[in-house]
Amino acid sequence: MDTTELETYQVQLSQVELALQTDPENAGLLSLRSELQELISLTQQSLAQAASSSRADSVRKTANSTPSHTWTAGSDCLAKYSGDGGWYPARITSVGGSAENPVYSIMFKGYNTTELIKGGEIKALPANHQEKVTAPSKRKLTKAEDEERDRKKKRNEKKLEVKAAKAKEQLAKQATWQKFAKKSEKKGVHIAGVAGTSIFKTPDNPLGRVGVTGSGKGMTEVAIRGKHKFAPTDEPNA
Repeated sequence: MDTTELETYQVQLSQVELALQTDPENAGLLSLRSELQELISLTQQSLAQAASSSRADSVRKTANSTPSHTWTAGSDCLAKYSGDGGWYPARITSVGGSAENPVYSIMFKGYNTTELIKGGEIKALPANHQEKVTAPSKRKLTKAEDEERDRKKKRNEKKLEVKAAKAKEQLAKQATWQKFAKKSEKKGVHIAGVAGTSIFKTPDNPLGRVGVTGSGKGMTEVAIRGKHKFAPTDEPNA
């Protein structure tokens, strides 16, 4: 076993972890994660036993030296996560520092975690790495964001309560009016607008004006206006 195999197992494990965020109950993924964790543990033990003190010194010197690979913003890579010391797929967002000691700003794929790392904490992806599209992890809300969400929820609930109360009040008024109209109809009192009739009626003449039913007045008669004619007079104007 060598470091390439270990890196491959770690990359595969990170991809399985990302997939489990979308489907945490997937039995196949859970079994694969357990197998990969066991392989990584065995590989690390084998490498630790095989490595000598002189080889460990050489590895440390190589890690601290200036990397030969030229990294630029947008490059995909493996980056060392400060939280657990593991290597995970990441993307370089910006490059700073000096030519001798560059500093990289990277974002781990599938997470919103951004870190600043040195040249010895970044390396190329293995040749057999395959990018898998997974749903990004849901970021945990801060206390302020959580409180703001609760306030918005309460405001929306209050608005719904007010709307429901207004709708209930309107329905009550409508029911009261309908009850009154039915009583009036039973007593022989006709109320325009009830039973499908309209309070507005027009005469057969299309030039007629609108009349209001129940006003006690008939339809407005159409007054035909004639054209005024000026008659000549015998006496001229003074």
